[in-house]
Amino acid sequence: MKRVLLVFLLCIVGLSASAEDDDSLGIIRRTVRGFDRLDNAYIEPQHYEFTVMAQLTRTYENFAIASNNQSITLAPDGLTKIGPYFGWRWFFLGYTFDIKNIGFSQNGLRKEFDLSIYSSQVGIDIFYRRTGNDYKIRDVRLGRGIDGSLFEGVPFDGVNVGITGASAYYIFNHGKFSYPAAFSQSTCQKISCGSWMAGIGFTKNTLSMDYDKLELVLKQHIDRQHELKLDSGMMFHDIEYNDFIISGGYAYNWVFAKDWLFCASGQLAACYKWSNGQVADEKSGFSFDKVNLDAIGRFGLVYNNTRWYAGCSAILRTNNYRTPRFKANNIFGSLNFYVGYNFMLKKKYRKA
Repeated sequence: MKRVLLVFLLCIVGLSASAEDDDSLGIIRRTVRGFDRLDNAYIEPQHYEFTVMAQLTRTYENFAIASNNQSITLAPDGLTKIGPYFGWRWFFLGYTFDIKNIGFSQNGLRKEFDLSIYSSQVGIDIFYRRTGNDYKIRDVRLGRGIDGSLFEGVPFDGVNVGITGASAYYIFNHGKFSYPAAFSQSTCQKISCGSWMAGIGFTKNTLSMDYDKLELVLKQHIDRQHELKLDSGMMFHDIEYNDFIISGGYAYNWVFAKDWLFCASGQLAACYKWSNGQVADEKSGFSFDKVNLDAIGRFGLVYNNTRWYAGCSAILRTNNYRTPRFKANNIFGSLNFYVGYNFMLKKKYRKA
């Protein structure tokens, strides 16, 4: 089958710039509209009903496992995807495909789904990722006398990483700072401004590795004079664990020229992790040893004159897990380049 990524982004845009409130508006509509109340001195609302956009996305992933004495880093080749998007008010629908597999390749059976909601006041991220079987060894540290460069680029299909989760965050200075201006191109930041953020979330994680196959692959590329034995901390088949997340951070929109914006955002997350099954050396019950730190970074560069817009954005996440004998770190993210056009002015912006 053609490798297809379907991204459905709900971008709550310009609701406060719609028709004036009246008695006929329902409670739900007024509540949703309240999430996007803006200070017009700092933020220019969306002027148009519809938008079309083309986007190119480059994805990145890195998975590292380590014991007390050994470590192995694995990563697939990056994917480049391209596709069209169409938006109406707060709905944004896109369809992208891997340009290297426009035919019928399943590209290592990788599966990805991302849903983001960016309003002025709140944001929501929902994500689902399952790695494929196209990992390659990128870095190896197995002890003295073993040259890790011997293994670089060696394919290894014995690992699978999965993450399913959702997170929500609140933007405190939401009247003057606009996340949508940087990441959904639905408003325009007119004056530089920043905001603190706080959020909560939950993720379910799975790690699966065939360490017998890993040991065999490594031995095939090592000098016969060296004996290779994986540490016991690296010998696991399946781990499943959950995260409860409390996060905080700061974001800043820098308007450095007319119609131009650069945004940098960082959130540090304290994650309480517990496994569904028995993991070696993991303490039972509540323990501060189960608290790990993860991070989320977002960066965006945008040109937007309300009708035409173009730019790039990057989102990077880290996910960490550790026991006294074993550590795992998963980093994944995407880099997006896009150009778009807004059309059909809203009634309040039409000239009489």
